[in-house]
Amino acid sequence: MIENKPSRTAQGAAMHRAFHQIKEHPPVFTDPLALRIVGAEAADTLQRRTDWHANRQAQTRRAFMAARSRYAEDQFAQTYARGVRQYVVLGAGLDTFAYRAPYSDVRVFEVDHPATQGWKRARLSETGIAIPQHVSYAPVDFERETIIDGLARAQIDFTQPVFFAWLGVTMYLDEETILGTLRMIAAKTASGSEIVFDFSVVPKDREARGRFAERVAQMGEPLKSSFDPTDLQDKVRGCGFGEVELRDHRALNALYFTDRSDDFKLRGGQMIRARV
Repeated sequence: MIENKPSRTAQGAAMHRAFHQIKEHPPVFTDPLALRIVGAEAADTLQRRTDWHANRQAQTRRAFMAARSRYAEDQFAQTYARGVRQYVVLGAGLDTFAYRAPYSDVRVFEVDHPATQGWKRARLSETGIAIPQHVSYAPVDFERETIIDGLARAQIDFTQPVFFAWLGVTMYLDEETILGTLRMIAAKTASGSEIVFDFSVVPKDREARGRFAERVAQMGEPLKSSFDPTDLQDKVRGCGFGEVELRDHRALNALYFTDRSDDFKLRGGQMIRARV
């Protein structure tokens, strides 16, 4: 991201989540705050221009953004049933889980660059979205400190298990940063902790990936990593996770996109769930 500026890809992802609430019926991922968090002007544009990003490529990206958010929150529901009461959003952007979560006894920690986090908090204030008492902010300058440093300042309890949602972030990080973060989480958190994250797959269609990479690079947030899924599973295990599960687009389609009357579905995308 551009120094001292909020993440433009975070804004873009929020716009896709908001448009999903308008365009697809029923939505795969229901977020009653998605339109509010993008701001009144943007929300009005989306409401009036229902052709916004209606092409197949944008629809596919929107489908994956909806699926990854739904999958992460569904997985947290399962860890909550096991007694996990700490939820960390890594690279929170304009994610709204903390402000609509049905769990009154869960502490939510939002980790992000200070510029993006300051922008989000201003947006929350502008749009009248209340900040619950159970929300803690952990601003982290990733060039000078780690997420563990930020979470420790926010007084997370590392003796208790933690759930991490890491969505739409890893593709902008190099491989060693990704694996180093996973190693830190596995080493520092209690048994039973989990992480859900998406990642960029080594592309079959290099031309399409090249066009997307060029767009985000122009926004100051270039793509830096892609993986073979099976190879990444092995690397995650090597970071210290005992249980690692891969969900490809076919598995996610079976979970969330069956029996639809439209053509809204995944045509790619991968998720990993890993437990310490």
